[in-house]
Amino acid sequence: MPSPPAGVQESPANAAESCPPRESLVRPSRFQLKGSCLLLLALLGLIGMAPILLELWDVWLDDPLKSIGMLIVPTAVILTLRIWREMGWDLRGSWWGLAVVLPGLCMSGLRHAFASHLHLGPLGLNLLAPKGVLYLFGSGFVLLFAGAQVWRRAWFPLALLLCAQPVPRLYRMYGDLPLQDLSAHIARSFAVLIGFPPTSKELLRLMFTPNFGMFIAPGCDGIRGALTLGYVALIVGYLKRVSIPRWIAYVAGGVLLGYLFNLVRLCALVLYYRIAVSYPGMQHFAKNADYMIGGLLFLVAALLFLWIVLRENEVQDATAASPRTTVELSARDRRLFLWRATAFGVPALLVAVPGIHAIADYHLSFSARVREGILTPAQLDALLPKRIGVYTLSRAWQESGNGRVAMESGAYDRGSGDEAVLGVWLPAYPHNIHSSWMARGEDPLLRGDRVFMTAKGPAHFDTAFYSDGVSDSIGGNVFCSPAECFSSAAVAEEGLIFAIQPPDFQSVGKRTVSMFFRIDQPHARASQSATHQELTAEARDFLTGVDFNEISRRFQ
Repeated sequence: MPSPPAGVQESPANAAESCPPRESLVRPSRFQLKGSCLLLLALLGLIGMAPILLELWDVWLDDPLKSIGMLIVPTAVILTLRIWREMGWDLRGSWWGLAVVLPGLCMSGLRHAFASHLHLGPLGLNLLAPKGVLYLFGSGFVLLFAGAQVWRRAWFPLALLLCAQPVPRLYRMYGDLPLQDLSAHIARSFAVLIGFPPTSKELLRLMFTPNFGMFIAPGCDGIRGALTLGYVALIVGYLKRVSIPRWIAYVAGGVLLGYLFNLVRLCALVLYYRIAVSYPGMQHFAKNADYMIGGLLFLVAALLFLWIVLRENEVQDATAASPRTTVELSARDRRLFLWRATAFGVPALLVAVPGIHAIADYHLSFSARVREGILTPAQLDALLPKRIGVYTLSRAWQESGNGRVAMESGAYDRGSGDEAVLGVWLPAYPHNIHSSWMARGEDPLLRGDRVFMTAKGPAHFDTAFYSDGVSDSIGGNVFCSPAECFSSAAVAEEGLIFAIQPPDFQSVGKRTVSMFFRIDQPHARASQSATHQELTAEARDFLTGVDFNEISRRFQ
């Protein structure tokens, strides 16, 4: 702007226009500086939370039922930032947040010092569960820097962090598994109804093993679709600010709709199997057929649900209509912000050291190497012992779940025609093989904890007897590290334990591995008790030569 002529004084209005107040130039830069500082502190804290986040990442990738958690956590963050923006990015935090966020950082940084978990009470409350630690970190961070008002308004998105592991363990035991067993029986009954009775092992393999393109059992109870629609309903109800009764109705309706449409999917898939048995060319597309049938049905269910929920426009809260202007801080508030940032940054920096180590060790873990394809199927087969006593490895194979190799199995023969199967669960979390067998409709009989002598001494196995009219089987599950073995019945994946230091399924080089055995023979006309005793004796002969600790060491 040109300067005024000599002798002419610049008017106050022109002076104000040409020289804006210094404060108006400083405020945006101060706000941006604080925003950058918060971003750096959050990234530093997340590095310290790496052990927790990597464990959650493994759960999401390896467990299809819990994979929705990888969408829930970002949703919680976005909804929290949305509320913070509506509050004008208020930075008048509370020192109480430090008392909340520091335990979360410490629990993450010291996680490996506590073997794996700390459980208390008959419900297996896990004081170091990733979802609880993540909630402490997120809730404390908001309270420390945004303040109590933002923290109170963000109660729902922060509570969503508790759903990072979206399925409660008790529901897996008392809800999911019984429903999978029921749905597998429904699938068999429907197959009989259409003239496709699964009365032979070959037909069972077609319907309930990955050899036929798709293992339908893990999703046959519809819990994945029901869970997804339930969480969609939960979030939509919150955003629409509906009444509590209507909110409950939304969630219940979404869950029931998911189960209903999945039952239709299951019957349609059985029909596909019925047709594909006569046309081998269709068998290679069974997996894609399942995805297509399930995807279309789920899309229809989601659209139907959203049409019902969104057809009425709810009155929005006036505070959510337009964001507030940026809250200006006094000099005292700015000093307090710097002190709070320092109080958070110093411990976060210290905890970042084990976080960096956890990130570096992650790619060395066995499950990560399998998932990334570093270990080939041939290399996995080579890890199984070639000979166990008088038994010789005749064949080995892998089974997949969620598109990734989840189990390594080997069949051992001693020349009598009967095979003993030894299997290793590859993901880094506990797994009981009886759950998988129940999911495909096999009913465990005479199940209980039984002690068998192994090559390294006695070990407790969660064993059960199976008889479906075609074959009789005995199978058992055990958890073993390179040093010792644990009963998988006492240390259950559902978490019903009373232990200070349960097995560690995460640490590289010393982790506990889930393993199982199974022995099959053609169905005998003898009594169940006699058949069970015969199979138990054969299992005892086989397990005497198995060194489970050595096998665990190989699969580290």
